[in-house]
Amino acid sequence: MAPAFSTNLQRVNGMQGKFIKNLVLLMILNLLIKPFWILGIDRTVQNTVGAEEYGFYFAVFNFSFLFNILLDVGITNFNNKSIAQNRQLLTKYLSNILVLKLLLFSLYLLFTFSFAFVIDYSPEQIRLLVFLAVNQFLLSFILYLRSNLGGLHLFRTDAMISVLDRILMILICSLLLWGNIVDEFRIQYFVYAQTAGYGISVIITFLLVVQHARKRWLRLNWNFPFLLAIVRKSFPFAVLVLLMTFYNRIDSVMLERLLGDDGARYSGIYAQAYRLLDAANMIAYLFAVLLLPIFARMIKQKQPLEDLVNLSFTLIITPAIMVAVAAFYYNTELMHSLYPMHAGETPAMFAHRIEESARVFALLMACFMVISTTYVFGTLLTANGSLLKLNIIAFAGMLLNVLLNFVMIPVLFSTGSAVASLFTQTLVAVTQVLIVKRMFRFRINYLLLLRLFAFTTGLFLLGFLSRQLPLPWLHGLVAFGVAGIVLALLIPLIRLKQIFALIRYGGD
Repeated sequence: MAPAFSTNLQRVNGMQGKFIKNLVLLMILNLLIKPFWILGIDRTVQNTVGAEEYGFYFAVFNFSFLFNILLDVGITNFNNKSIAQNRQLLTKYLSNILVLKLLLFSLYLLFTFSFAFVIDYSPEQIRLLVFLAVNQFLLSFILYLRSNLGGLHLFRTDAMISVLDRILMILICSLLLWGNIVDEFRIQYFVYAQTAGYGISVIITFLLVVQHARKRWLRLNWNFPFLLAIVRKSFPFAVLVLLMTFYNRIDSVMLERLLGDDGARYSGIYAQAYRLLDAANMIAYLFAVLLLPIFARMIKQKQPLEDLVNLSFTLIITPAIMVAVAAFYYNTELMHSLYPMHAGETPAMFAHRIEESARVFALLMACFMVISTTYVFGTLLTANGSLLKLNIIAFAGMLLNVLLNFVMIPVLFSTGSAVASLFTQTLVAVTQVLIVKRMFRFRINYLLLLRLFAFTTGLFLLGFLSRQLPLPWLHGLVAFGVAGIVLALLIPLIRLKQIFALIRYGGD
């Protein structure tokens, strides 16, 4: 084997090993913490305050996301890619970007509250929006600081930080919910707990980044030409995130606005189903967190990408298909077990709420399959700097999603919004895959496609059989999951021997 080829192969295998090793760490930490946050805390909050009050919060919460990009203007993705390729830029970028982040927060407040007044938000909604806006800033700041850790390939440190805010929020909310500290839990307390968790996490993460910048005291710089240059370079990232935010978060806002007096209730029903999609997305998003700096460095070093793309796609799409099929067969039982009848709710109202949320849940988990695809192929295009193409796709997706929501919400309510999301996300994912194939001249992996088809067909058969078992539904769901994992190993989609070998190959 030629020395140059051998060295290049070692680098590729090393990158794949690093990806898998740190993915495992991230998965373990996030699977320990974030499901408990979503199913233990967030779900309990909704069950405690009721679907309507939680729907009120959920609509305002998603509204606070709409102009979230103004807090970042693409700096986080740009910084992650830049630091991954040029580590020496950390100190220079950090001292200038901190000033820029504060200026952007002012701009975000201006746009957010101006738009809130335009759509006639009530004083109560405005008061809640104040704290949610602060939370958005703190979260954006954490993500920016973490982009430095990821760019430096300090994946273990980043993994610890990725769950720190949730750990703090779990502790605070647990005391409020079950510690007899307050007479009656209110949705505002949930928001305040998030503010505290994010605030403490910002301080700890900032100190870690400054330490790696090798500065005891970080001097803030106001260098307008430099700041303007950063904004110009990161602007395409900003447009992309803005467009994606709109077509991912506009659903509940439109439900609350278009359905009048029933808007908060249907937004709450949508939130019930969306919660599990959010939990799944938190895990799938970890792929993008790891892949962006790895792809960026591999592209700069001109290393072949196809093997890592195939590996990461297989690892993310396999569980995504299992989750989607499980949701198809067990949607009603899951919703019924997670959301009991509220005080003052009639049996008919309860049955309607569960039925509606079950339909939405099945559709949204189908969305999860195509969203998972974008976490690989969209991330590769981002690392390559193909922002114009991504922005065109996202703009088309936003227009389509808003149009479909306008048409379908008045007719199908929250179910219509879920249908709109599924159609939009599928179109976006397919387009990204086709562009990656053409741009990087990837071969069509017919064997992988055949295996995925066989796996999906087999899962639907297993799901049907599991429903016929004379067992409680939860036992049937567990049996389906175990059988699905065995099927993935037999086809095989997942090769444990290969993964373990790559882990040994990968460096720290």
